[in-house]
Amino acid sequence: MRHGYILGILKGMGYIPHNSPEDPFIDHIKHNTAVQLKFGRHRNSERKKMQNQEKCGASCEFDDWSNFEDEDIMQQQSDIKAEEAQKVPFVADKEPLSALASEYQSGSPILLEKIKVLGEQYAAIRRTRGDGNCFFRSFMFSYLEHILASQDQAEVDRIKAKVEECRRTLQSLGHADFTFEDFFALFLEQLDNVLQGNESSISHGELVVRSRDQSVSDYVVMFFRFVTSGEIRKRSEFFEPFILGLTNATVEQFCKSSVEPMGEESDHVHITALSDALGVPIRVVYLDRSSCDSGGASVNHHDFIPTPGDCPNATSGSTETTIPFITLLYRPGHYDILYPK
Repeated sequence: MRHGYILGILKGMGYIPHNSPEDPFIDHIKHNTAVQLKFGRHRNSERKKMQNQEKCGASCEFDDWSNFEDEDIMQQQSDIKAEEAQKVPFVADKEPLSALASEYQSGSPILLEKIKVLGEQYAAIRRTRGDGNCFFRSFMFSYLEHILASQDQAEVDRIKAKVEECRRTLQSLGHADFTFEDFFALFLEQLDNVLQGNESSISHGELVVRSRDQSVSDYVVMFFRFVTSGEIRKRSEFFEPFILGLTNATVEQFCKSSVEPMGEESDHVHITALSDALGVPIRVVYLDRSSCDSGGASVNHHDFIPTPGDCPNATSGSTETTIPFITLLYRPGHYDILYPK
């Protein structure tokens, strides 16, 4: 595993300061104590579980939640969620939209009606793993898939220039190059690989395989997380009111706790920042149980549109309207990829 990856993760988790010197493994060995404490808390949680089981005795039923502490219940729910997430690859195969309908066959009638409405505009869905990184993985695959299909060299040149801007932003914010360089390099490598005509070119099938490779997928996710964090911190005055609507954390604290670490879920703040930083418009379609005032089923969407000068020309419907080529389906707490008809 590359040192840059390890350092980036540790910085994202707050174990190593962003302005640390070139050899943090020596100068910041004291942070090992924080890691030890983290695993110590896990051991304490396991010890409490065993103590609770001893209190219950052999006849204790698992659903007698009064025998468990809140921490134990939350850990159990987290374990179940993680186990379920493992059943889905980082990026799954494309499925017809009817697969989504079958998922809710015995569920909410409102959702079934909304899925019918979705079917009028969208043909297929591609699921992503619900591990807290689903927005970034969905964006990653959808963007690279678009470049593979369009072979849009102008868009590749444009986003490479934006990536360089993001690199300079992180440097100006005090990040040492080694903390993010590997992530940036791997994304640019994937970008070059989806362009055809060179020895490293890959097919669509190979793109799917790479997107399911943790060493590739996690690197690209971390690239997006650093880009998102950099944009939020660079424009802190703009993002601060939105962050205060979500948490009491400062912009800096929000980035360290809710943007940079792997597994942290994304919301409109993350989407806006990434879209603006890379100049890529994103459409998010919302599937929820909310009803329409008119009584009929309708599906809402929101387009995250960056500054007009930053948008890819290939997606412009006119000088005033930009049509995103990335469409994501949002269900509470999760993002998947949608394919228009």
